[in-house]
Order: sequence, then structure tokens, then C-alpha cells
Amino acid sequence: MSTDYQRARKELGRRLRELRADSPDGRLTGTTLARRLGWPQSKVSKLESGRQTPTADDLRAWAEAVGQPAAFDELQARLKGFESHIRSWRRLLAAGHAPVQETWHALVGESRTLHVWDDHVVNGLLQTADYARSLFTSHAGLRRSPQDTEDAVRARMKRQEWLYRPGKQLNLVMWEAALHSRVCAPEVLAAQLDRLLGVVGMDTVHLGIVPLEAPLRVPAGNGFWILDDRLVTVEDWHAELWLDDAETITLYRRAWDALAESAVYGTDAQQVIARVRRSITV
Repeated sequence: MSTDYQRARKELGRRLRELRADSPDGRLTGTTLARRLGWPQSKVSKLESGRQTPTADDLRAWAEAVGQPAAFDELQARLKGFESHIRSWRRLLAAGHAPVQETWHALVGESRTLHVWDDHVVNGLLQTADYARSLFTSHAGLRRSPQDTEDAVRARMKRQEWLYRPGKQLNLVMWEAALHSRVCAPEVLAAQLDRLLGVVGMDTVHLGIVPLEAPLRVPAGNGFWILDDRLVTVEDWHAELWLDDAETITLYRRAWDALAESAVYGTDAQQVIARVRRSITV
């Protein structure tokens, strides 16, 4: 799957390769440049092929090492252009929710390890069909997007197959508030919480619940996903942000780690879920 930001990163890599080839002191090989910079040769290769996002310091060092320090401003402008890729919901949902779910299915399918913070609803990988149906219906109404709820639900359920594949790991931390959120009928929420109770202990799921009374090292903030430490996605009302620069990914991982410290796990997590489940009158 090729996205706008991936294409932009490859274009930046092409430009880096071009600057190396046009070095004033003769055509530099990737090995020679790596030695000059004190980097592994693999880093030069990944940057030039668009498989790794450089930092601003990387770009400055590259421009100076190839004898073209004035190129730094151009390189930095290119980097800033795709560090944050804003995906408008109005554009994404023009054809309904199902195509968006298919895109997510492909993106998650490529990933081995997920670190997720959910603050308002149950994570899509653990949703029941009825719970997902309620969410898709409400979002379609809010955003005035096509009503393709059943197709979207099927796509989301298909994505959950990821949990049963060897080598996959979902590290999910959820605020207790998400368990209380009445985004669906009481009986649907009760069934959803039953599903969560059964998830605790799955080999591919590490589920933590942050109790409402737990002290927080950082504010809860918006929900976000970290995919293999290569991409962060953040959902807001108007758009979804795709962030892949190293500094931002590191920031979100620190936030996740801080929230995870406030969570309870295993039987303690089950006790929190069960307490909320008992409060629901069906």
C-alpha cells in the first residue's frame, strides 16, 4: 500500500541520492558517505530508498558531507511537508466507511506490534459486531457520509483475524471511561464488556485498564496507535493524522509508556471490567 507520505519520503530519498551523486569532490558511493558520516551503511541505503525517515540533524549532516550545505533548507522543507500527513475525514469517507476499514486492514496487516491508547471507546480489534455497528451509524450521521454500515462492520470483523496470527502482539491500554461510554444500547455494551473479559489472557493481547481513580503521569489525551514504531495515527473530529518522523514516534511512545504505568492488568483488569459490567442494567 502506497500513501502520500510514503511517496514523499521516497522522493526525499531520491533527492538525497542525487545530492550524493553530484558531490563537488567527485561521485560518492554510499559506503564512502556512510564512513564519512560515521553511520552504518544500511542507514544511508534506507534513507535513499525512502524506507527510513531522516531527522533534521540527519539532513544537515548529509548536506555538509556531500559538500552542499546550502541544500539543507530545501531538504528540511521537504521533511516538514510529510512529517504530519493530515487525512481529512470528509475526503476519506466520501465513499463510506468500508473503504477506510479496508485501508486499515492492510496497514495493520503489515504490522507485527501495536501499542494503542484508547480513551473513549473500545478498540476496533476487540469490538463486537453490534458495538461496531453502533459506532459506524453514529459517525456516518455526524459526518454526513454514505451509510454502508454492514460493509464496514464486515471489514472491521475481518481485521480482527490479525489477533490470531502467529507473531502478532496488541499492547492496548484503555481508560476505564471507555468502558462506561454509552455509545450503544445497554445490552450491546454489556455484550462488549463480556467480550473484553474473555480477551484478558490471550497470547496476542496485553490489555491494561487505567481505573478512573488512578493517578496519571500525563493527561489522557486523544486515542492513538503506534504501529511497529514506524507510524503513529491519531484520530480527531475533522481528520486522522499519520505521523512518521522519529522524534514524534518517540514522543507518543513515551506517552504510551506513562499511561501504561497507571494501568492494571490480568485479574485486576478483569475486576475493573466486571465492576462496570455489573453496573449496566439491561
